[in-house]
Amino acid sequence: MAKISLNQEQQVTTTSAQGAVDIRQLSTILVRRRFLILGVSCVVMSAASLLAVIAKPTYQSNMQILVNSNLSQGAQSNNIPAGADTQVTNSQVVDSTTQMKLMLSSKLLQKAVDLVHSDYPDITIADIDGQTKQNKKAPLEVTPEEGGIGANKVFSQVFKVSFEDEDPVKAQKLLQALQKVYQNYNKEQQKERLNHGLAFVNARLPEIKKEVSKADKNLEQFRKKHKLLDPEVQSKILLESLADIQTQLQTARANLQDANARYDNLEQQIASSSQQNELISSRLNQSSRYQTLLSEIQKTELALAKERLRYTDDYPSVQKLKQQRQSQLLLLRQEVKSITTSSKGGPLSKGQMVGIDPTLIDEFILVQTTVLGLTANEKNLAESEQRLRSEVNKYPSLIAEYNRLLPKVETSHKTLEQLLQVQQSLGLKIAQEGYNWQVLTEPALGTYMGNNRLFLLVGGTLIGPILGILVALILEKFNDAIYCAGDLKKLTNLRILGTVPKLPSHGVKKRWLGLPWNRRRRSNDSVIEATTKLPVHENLDMIYQNIQILKYPLPFKSLMFTSALPGEGKTTLVLGLAASATRMHRRVLVIDANLHNPSLHKILGLSNDWGLSLLLVDETTTHFQDYIQPIHPSIDILTAGPEPEDTVKLLSSQRMKELIELFEQSYDLVLIDAPPILGTVDARIVASFCNGIVMVERMGKVTRTELTQATEILSKLNLIGIIANEVSNSQKVLAS
Repeated sequence: MAKISLNQEQQVTTTSAQGAVDIRQLSTILVRRRFLILGVSCVVMSAASLLAVIAKPTYQSNMQILVNSNLSQGAQSNNIPAGADTQVTNSQVVDSTTQMKLMLSSKLLQKAVDLVHSDYPDITIADIDGQTKQNKKAPLEVTPEEGGIGANKVFSQVFKVSFEDEDPVKAQKLLQALQKVYQNYNKEQQKERLNHGLAFVNARLPEIKKEVSKADKNLEQFRKKHKLLDPEVQSKILLESLADIQTQLQTARANLQDANARYDNLEQQIASSSQQNELISSRLNQSSRYQTLLSEIQKTELALAKERLRYTDDYPSVQKLKQQRQSQLLLLRQEVKSITTSSKGGPLSKGQMVGIDPTLIDEFILVQTTVLGLTANEKNLAESEQRLRSEVNKYPSLIAEYNRLLPKVETSHKTLEQLLQVQQSLGLKIAQEGYNWQVLTEPALGTYMGNNRLFLLVGGTLIGPILGILVALILEKFNDAIYCAGDLKKLTNLRILGTVPKLPSHGVKKRWLGLPWNRRRRSNDSVIEATTKLPVHENLDMIYQNIQILKYPLPFKSLMFTSALPGEGKTTLVLGLAASATRMHRRVLVIDANLHNPSLHKILGLSNDWGLSLLLVDETTTHFQDYIQPIHPSIDILTAGPEPEDTVKLLSSQRMKELIELFEQSYDLVLIDAPPILGTVDARIVASFCNGIVMVERMGKVTRTELTQATEILSKLNLIGIIANEVSNSQKVLAS
């Protein structure tokens, strides 16, 4: 256990140290990456040579422009046209950087391009400001030749404008177009300054107008919601209406009191004039028609009282109610007359009617209806008084809200008026400010400036190899792959059993002879004998001898060969070691235990219709020879067979352990080609049944991280060493 812990510490330390490129291995890295360095160098030098060939001479045309600033009320204003690469700057002194940005702005350059478009239709702004020419200076340059006269004084600067091109005439025409653009720009300054100077006011105006609109809208909503214009005026009207209602109520109550007194008087007169009054009153009370008419008159009087509160007596609805009341009174008199002149047994006798004055009865009925009307009127007036009082009580809060909204409307309107006045006065002030451009030197025909052919050739020759080496070192820094066999021992602290160069690929020759292959197919009478050209190399013989030296104390009867990743060449090495063992007079069985992705039968050209998977399933027979395919008098092959559904179940079965023990008794050496350690659990299961485990790692393919993970998995098993595959002469470092 102490040995394992020490190994793991060494692995971690070694892995962390691989982050940087070891300067002592610089020559090895350069040799390994020589083709990459050569390729990068060739590409760079070819590009430099091509640029040198196509490089053309350049010509430059120049002109000088004087920028004079005007003063207005002791201040200066600067104006830059609106565009993606310009901004407005208001300061007392116009600095040279701002002027250069202005003169090189896309807005002005586009105007110059439009002027020369007829002569040069393919020219664009990108061709002028250098956006299409990376790592090169722009063809158009603006540089100040002298600074300002002093801080806070009249600004005066001279700028040199130059343009380089392959055509001297084109350089001159472009500067002439720029000259015209700059001169026309002076005419546009006043309008531009006015727009930019008023930007704040113009931006503020919509906000103020929105505030005015919002205030007006709030006041309008208040008026619509409460259905009034001015709550103070409406409150006064309601108070006056309340006083009038109170006066009418007093009058109605007085009239009602008089009517009640008259009604009582008439009732006494009728009682004193006739002894039959009780009989008449009884009949009136018992008459349903009389009571109905009386109730209808009361309703009419109530409705009439409500309408008289709203309208005059001439209003149609009031006239209609008055006519309705007269009709109801007429019907009531007729009903009273009918009741007083009849009874259940017939009409009253003259003796019974003695002492009753018909006029008195009519007056009694009239007074009775008048009392009803006055009672209804008094009730309606009382309700109106109560309603008006409740409405008047609401007006203090409405007046307070109205007094809050009205000042906002007045203030916003006043602010809008003041801002409009400021806009007008500020426009007059800005119109007097600005600056002028004057051309001092006219553009001349472009002068020859030379070319850069020699610079390109020398630069390509020097930069190419340097860039190639830099790319190689960068790739090496971020590359975690292992290229040296010595690194295998440093990372794992395991024996290096040997190194194998890249073996040449060759075809497999086959010839057939009769051997029984399956008891179920004995009728075929077919046997196989294959003379195979197996991979043979002296390094494979050395690896086999190194493995034999490690026997403890008995020789290894079964060896499993695996790798961290697929495609590291372990199948080819297994066949080569089998060939080396046969030359040592050993009888060898090679088993393809990679049930998911078998390759042994493909390399040897054998059938995979039967093999290890079927042999594991067929637990009833011990005649494994039916599944064996000989390819050499001393070499037998057990292919993987059809892929089963559950490889883990088959490989971990007791049958697998028994078969390996049976193979060890029947052969001198059993070589098992197992699947990779990482990604599957199959190799870990098979490893537990074998005497020894050998890892095969291809240089340049496996990384330090993957190798560390694989060796940690097999650390508790009998891992005897590692074989470095496809090692070049510069990488061959054997562990002692």
